Amino acid sequence: MAMNITGRKLFVKALSEEGVDTVFAYPGGMVTDILDELYKHEEIELVLPRHEQGLIHEAEGYAKATGKVGVCIVTSGPGATNIITGLADAHYDSIPLVCVTGQVPLGLIGNDAFQEVDIVGMTRSITKYGVTVRDRRDLGRILKMAFHIAKTGKPGPVLIDLPKDIQTSAGPGEYPKSVSIRGYKPNENVHVGQLKKGYKLLKSAKRPLFLIGGGVNSAHANDKMLELVEKTKIPVITTVMGKGAIPTGHPYYIGNSGMHGKYAANIAVGNCDVLFSIGTRFNDRITGDLNEFAPYAQIVHVDIDAAAISRNVVVDVPIVADAGLALDKLLEWAEPQDTEDWLAQIREWDKENPLEMRRDRGMTPQMVMEQVNAQFPEGIIVTDVGQHQMWAAQYIELNEKKQFITSGGLGTMGFGFPAAIGAKIGCPDKPVICISGDGGMQMNIQEFATAMAQEANVIVCVLNNYYLGMVRQMQQLFYGKRYWATCLRRRKGCPQECKGPNPACPPYEPDFVKLAESYGACGIRVTEEEEIAPAFEKAKAQNVPVLIEFMVATEEIVLPMVKGGNPMTEMILK
Repeated sequence: MAMNITGRKLFVKALSEEGVDTVFAYPGGMVTDILDELYKHEEIELVLPRHEQGLIHEAEGYAKATGKVGVCIVTSGPGATNIITGLADAHYDSIPLVCVTGQVPLGLIGNDAFQEVDIVGMTRSITKYGVTVRDRRDLGRILKMAFHIAKTGKPGPVLIDLPKDIQTSAGPGEYPKSVSIRGYKPNENVHVGQLKKGYKLLKSAKRPLFLIGGGVNSAHANDKMLELVEKTKIPVITTVMGKGAIPTGHPYYIGNSGMHGKYAANIAVGNCDVLFSIGTRFNDRITGDLNEFAPYAQIVHVDIDAAAISRNVVVDVPIVADAGLALDKLLEWAEPQDTEDWLAQIREWDKENPLEMRRDRGMTPQMVMEQVNAQFPEGIIVTDVGQHQMWAAQYIELNEKKQFITSGGLGTMGFGFPAAIGAKIGCPDKPVICISGDGGMQMNIQEFATAMAQEANVIVCVLNNYYLGMVRQMQQLFYGKRYWATCLRRRKGCPQECKGPNPACPPYEPDFVKLAESYGACGIRVTEEEEIAPAFEKAKAQNVPVLIEFMVATEEIVLPMVKGGNPMTEMILK
C-alpha cells in the first residue's frame, strides 16, 4: 500500500506519470496549493501568461505543435470563465487538453461563495468530459481518465474542477496505470467490410476525388495519405483544417475547397462521381447549399466520430475509424486508377480561374505569403482568424517539414498570437511564424509579455488594413458598403455615413511597432513589396520576438467567395 498523501501531491505525481513537462497556469486563491506543490518540481516548466484566454490558446498551440496533451491550471470564478472560449475552440478542432480549475471548498459549493461558478455545468456542451472531484479517493482515477479521454478517439478538451479541500486532504497515493471507463470505448479498429465497400466504389469511379479534413493531421497520418494518393493517382482537395495532409506542391493536390476555396477544387466537387472523404465533419463552410453539394457523387465518409457521419451530408458508405488505421488498410489494397483525363479537366478549370491577386497595385497579402514560403523552408505557421487566415490558407505552401495551425470550427479571433507562443514553447528549435490581422492581434496582445518571459521568439506578421476585414468584405459585397463597426480608425468625430478611407481619416491606433518595442520586442513596418524580404531577413537575425506590420490595401478582398447558403459552385470571382 502506498502511503496516504495530499491531493496536491497526487496531482503533481499524475503530471509526472503522464510525462507532462509544461503547464500553462495562472494563479488565484483556489489553486495556490497546486502551484506551491509545482514549485518543488523543476522538471515541470510553468508558463505564466498574462490572461487566461491567452493561456488556453497557448496550451492549444503547444498541443497542436507537439502532439502532446496541453495542460492548463486556472483558479475558480473568473479564471475558469476566461478559458471557456478556448475550451470551445479545442472542442471544435479536436485538440487534446486537460484543464484544471480550482473550486471553492466542497462545503461552500452552491453558496454563491467568492469566485464560485458552476464551470462544469457551463462547459458541458464544449468539453469531452467535465467533472467536479467530490471525494479525495477518486482523484487519481479521475486524473487518469482525464488524460485518457483527452487524447484517445477524437481528441478534445477535458475539464477537472478541483475544490480547495480536495487539494489539501490526504488520501490514497496510487496513480492508476490504466483506467476502464464505462460507456467510453473509442474506436480502435476498422470495419473492414465497410471500408472494402468504400474502396470498391472508389475503384469504379471515373472522376474520383479525395476530400481530406483535419482528422488526417490529428492522426499524424500525412505520409500514409501521400502514399495512398501516389498509389491510386487520385486528386486531393482539403478543408482549411486538412491543409498539409499532403504537400501543397504535389501534382495531385488541387487546393482547399469551401467558402474561400480554389475555383478548381469547388468545381471538381461539383463534378466528381465518387467523393472519398477522410476526417472532416462536412461543416457548412465546406458544403454550402446541402442540396447542391457534390450532386453527381456517391460519398464515402471515414471519421473517428460516429456522430459526425451523415449528420450534415447524408453519405452512401459510412465508416467509423481512425484516419491512420483506415489508411493502413487502404494501402494494402490500393492500385493505380486511370485519372489522366479527369486531372487534365481539373487543371483546365484551374487555368480558367487561377488563385492570383493583382500585382499592379502595390504590396498584396499574396506577396507576403510568398515571402513566408521562400524564407521558411521549415517551421510552424500559425494564423489568427479573418481575411489574413484565408489568404494564408490559399497561398502558404506546406510540406513534410511545415505545419499549419489555425482556429477552424470556432473561428476565434485572438487565437493566433498565443497559439504561436505555445507552439514555440513546445518546439523551441523550429521557426514559428504567426500571421494575424490588426483586429485579432489586439485581442491577446498582452501575451507579448509572455513571449518575452518565455524567450519564445516568434515572428508575427500583422496584415494591417485598418479594418475588421472579413466583415468589411461582406459589407462591401452585400450591404451597400455601409462600413459600420468595422473601421478600426473610426472616432466619435467621424461622419455617420462613411463609404471608406478618405484624406480626413484619423490616424490608426495603436502604433504596432512602438507597442512591440514597449515590450522589449522588435517592431518593423513594411509599406512596399521590395521591403518584405529584408524585413524577414532582419526578423530572423533577432533574439527577441518580432512584429512585422504589413500595410496592405484597405479594400483587398478574399476571392473566390461563396455567399453563405449558396452552392459551392457559385463563386464570386472578381
